[in-house]
Parts: sequence; C-alpha cells; structure tokens
Amino acid sequence: MAKVKCGACRSDVPIPSFTMAFQPIIDIETSAPYAYEALVRPVGGGSALSVLDQINAENRYSFDQACRVKAIELASRLGMDCLLSINFLPNAVYQPAACLQKTFDAAQRTGFPLHRLMFEVTENEPARDVGHLQSIFNEYKRQGMITAIDDFGAGHSGLNMLADFQPDVLKIDMALTRSIHTDPVRHKIAGAIIGLCASLHISVVAEGVETIEEACALRSLGVRLFQGYLFARPELEQLPLSAPEVIDAIVSATGESGHLPVVGTADR
Repeated sequence: MAKVKCGACRSDVPIPSFTMAFQPIIDIETSAPYAYEALVRPVGGGSALSVLDQINAENRYSFDQACRVKAIELASRLGMDCLLSINFLPNAVYQPAACLQKTFDAAQRTGFPLHRLMFEVTENEPARDVGHLQSIFNEYKRQGMITAIDDFGAGHSGLNMLADFQPDVLKIDMALTRSIHTDPVRHKIAGAIIGLCASLHISVVAEGVETIEEACALRSLGVRLFQGYLFARPELEQLPLSAPEVIDAIVSATGESGHLPVVGTADR
C-alpha cells in the first residue's frame, strides 16, 4: 500500500505521557471477552482527565495517533486475542487514508490483525463536518475494521448520528442502562433502540452495567454484550476477566433469551 502523506502530520508537537488501561466487553453467551476497550491513563495510574485536560487544538492530532499506536502495542504485548476497541477523535482526523498509516504500521510491526481493530466515535463529541465523519467510517470499513458509536443516548445528536452512520456496533450509554430494571421509561427506550439495531444488523453493547438486576433486564431485551464494573474494572496495562459467577448468575436468571448478532472475526 502506498503511503499517503498529510500536511497535518507532525512529530514535533509535544503531548502528555500516558499509557492504557483495558476494560473487557463480555459476550454473555460465550463468557469470554468480545473486545477490550483501551482507555487513556496517566503513567502509574490515575484519572484520564489529568491526561485529556492537556489536549488542545495543537496537539490533538498527534495525541490521537499516539493513542492508536500505544493501544496496539500493548494489546499485542499482552497477547490480546479478541477485538481491540480504540476511541478516536473525529476532529483529529484530517485525511482518513493518511491518518490510518501509523495504525497500519503499528499493526504490521506488532503482528496485530487489522480485522481485530474496532474504532469508536463518541456521540458526545460533535463532528464539525458530517460528510468528513462519514468518509472516516467508510475508510475504516473499507480496510476491514469494525466501527462503533459510543455513549449512544447521552450526546447531542442521538438518532441523527445513527441515521448518518450505520456502525457495526452501538454502545448504549450508562445514562440509559442505569437502574433500567426499576425504570419503565428507560426500559422502553432501551428496548426500542435494541430493536432498531436488530433491524439494521447492528450489534449492541450495554455500557456502565453495575448490578445483576441491570444486566438481567438488559439481557431480557436481547443484549448479548456487556461492559461495566459488574464484569470488570479497567486495569492498567492488563487484560482483566469477568468473574464466572457473575455470568452464571445472569444466565441462570434469564435463561436462553433471544440475542442480537455479534460482529467479529468470524463474520468478516
């Protein structure tokens, strides 16, 4: 593949030092991680905000590129054998093909397969140019990578973003999953989103799940993929696993309910 250059690519812009913590997205039907999300952390641990507060218009591009490379390097070193989910900043991507070059280089250098990369765009960050974001999604898909909308239901655009971009995966924000077992309105809204995604062949991840009751309510709606403290907290440069008893309790309480399809390496 010919390398594409972009004038925005500079190596002399200082960025804060950082590393990654990993949190699993658990497939309740296999009891195994479907993916691990790479989450920015200060070296030695601490809050992501202490790193993100140092990101500005000047270093946003360099930081976004460095995050991709760091996540891939660590995933390879740790022997990750499922999807690696990486958040990206749409306003830090100038030319999609050019901005993927360092991602390709890191994957090739470390031996991490491109088809096991999933890129998440958060609904909370407005894209300045809808057409530009569409071109980013199209390029990722063209290269065989998986796309996801993160924090769905918490941002400013909601269904408009889903209408513009049909990702492989949609992650329902914790604002909708929190206490869903006791909140009939949230239950109906989440159910409608899950049904819509099923009709569009989009896999659903329930984020921020903290109790067995929340997980069971979401499982009864057809959710198969879960992320949250109930299953595992993020761990610095480690790949945590969910406690088997948690998954057993959910399966025992809900039985073999219907589920949504999952996008993964076998489907590619």
